[in-house]
Amino acid sequence: MSKEQRAMSKEKKVGINALYSLVSLEDFKAVLCIDDREDKLSQFCLVTATFSIEAYCMRRLLKKRYFENMPFWGDYSLTLTHYPVTEIIATYIRQRGNTEMTLLEPEMYTVVPDCGSGENWPFALLLSSGLRIERGEYSVKAVYKAGYVAGNAPPDLASVCMELAVWNMNRYKGRRIGMTGSVRGGGKDGEHFELSMPENVKLLLEPYRRRVI
Repeated sequence: MSKEQRAMSKEKKVGINALYSLVSLEDFKAVLCIDDREDKLSQFCLVTATFSIEAYCMRRLLKKRYFENMPFWGDYSLTLTHYPVTEIIATYIRQRGNTEMTLLEPEMYTVVPDCGSGENWPFALLLSSGLRIERGEYSVKAVYKAGYVAGNAPPDLASVCMELAVWNMNRYKGRRIGMTGSVRGGGKDGEHFELSMPENVKLLLEPYRRRVI
């Protein structure tokens, strides 16, 4: 097993029990003043809120490892799909028709903005002009980590996740507090309720929606 494969295996094992949430379970329970008996529902509300936010923003927000292949068409600035980038693990170059990849040394590329800066816009991998590669004949593969650390997202993004998770909790408990939509069929509170993301949450998420440059 290669060094990279071992690192991936370790990363997967660490993440097995990790909560996929922009807000920690402890913070959520503290805000709602609930105990461990509500853990299962609390986790569900947090994960649902996080996935809903990512779907609306059209991007992954939590930190993970990505493998991205980019064809080279003459532009030495290659935009990475996921951001903010926290680390470039490795960069390779491969000629068309060749199964082997050549590892690029760190001095042959830079990242703008700097890795770990947390800037909320697409990052670019800038190849050195010293590289002599032909357009359309080569592709570049970047292995990198991008996104925010679970439970340690920017305050405004964490606040939105908290609000949406609380909204989810109220929804599943049959309360109408903070909910939008309409009731069908004359059922009891919470029954047949048509749900959508609150408009104020959408407004707060606008800065985090995917930007194409």
